Amino acid sequence: MKSLSVELSQPDWMLHPMQRFIRDGDAVRYEELQAWNVDARQDGLEYELFYVEADREPYEEALESTESIRWYDLTPIDDDSFYLYVCQETREEDVRWRAAFAALDLVVVPPITYDESADFGMTVVGTGENLQAMLEGLPESIDVTVRSIGEYDRRHAPIADALTDRQLEAVAAGVEVGYFEVPREAGVAAVARELGCASSTASRLLQRAQARLARRLVARYHR
Repeated sequence: MKSLSVELSQPDWMLHPMQRFIRDGDAVRYEELQAWNVDARQDGLEYELFYVEADREPYEEALESTESIRWYDLTPIDDDSFYLYVCQETREEDVRWRAAFAALDLVVVPPITYDESADFGMTVVGTGENLQAMLEGLPESIDVTVRSIGEYDRRHAPIADALTDRQLEAVAAGVEVGYFEVPREAGVAAVARELGCASSTASRLLQRAQARLARRLVARYHR
């Protein structure tokens, strides 16, 4: 049983309106599709559960203006994050690229993660032949980056998969300047200079990266 970790970047014309909202704005910082189900009673409907880190008001405005969404239920966690349970119509654009999976004996292992540019990463499990067929069957317009491939072992999934690319850059910059040394050799300002951003942005990236890494470690190894 093989496992493929892959990142997909869709062209603008293929994006779901909510993905376009992510790519075109700065309200969404991170999003996970944690579970999904296709309604067997009625063709063309699907249900999804998301975890979202975003500014809630503009996010809800985008939901309200998306024609394919039938209804949704949003549950706040704190000021910066919430769960979204949504029922929506399956778009023809999604049917086309999902066809690369449809005829193959593959399992997508949740979550599917979306970064600030609406690119998404996922882990797919199956035989090596079927995984190769999936990659070959994806539309040429989708940019594909293979992160890793090997025998499936969820216990040893890369810890860094919990982070967005920008958060990983912040952690790498922190290591470089000595932010994580004990005692600390440099502060947030030094990390911000490495990243070329404001100190407040660097601080937010570091805090969220550390929180996600801590949650991933506890979930995997704590007994």
